[in-house]
Amino acid sequence: MESEKQGGSAEVERRKSVRSDVSVRVEYRTVDQFFTDFARNINEGGLFVGTENLHPVGTRVALQFELPGGGEPVKVTGIVVRKSDGPGGEPAGMGIEFEELAPADRLRINELVRNLRTAASDSG
Repeated sequence: MESEKQGGSAEVERRKSVRSDVSVRVEYRTVDQFFTDFARNINEGGLFVGTENLHPVGTRVALQFELPGGGEPVKVTGIVVRKSDGPGGEPAGMGIEFEELAPADRLRINELVRNLRTAASDSG
């Protein structure tokens, strides 16, 4: 088993909660750069940003994104915990774990994930 979270087929799954597929525009910045990409999936612990602009594991990022259905944007800091260069047709991107997500935002994300899972199970 691989001990680092840096992509590849032998990657160890360390996520605490199952993520739900969603397409959400995410603005994020590092100390000296600003990016806009799309999250491919999300849960209350973090999200996966599809991007070719991969940052090293351990990089701290400031995130801002709006959840489907409106409301105030979620603003949270996170840490890159995994990156993938898209092996085997998988999308390139980064797994970002949230730090100190506000309780109200956590509830909104949990509700979104529940709704997405319900919709997925109803359609399949």
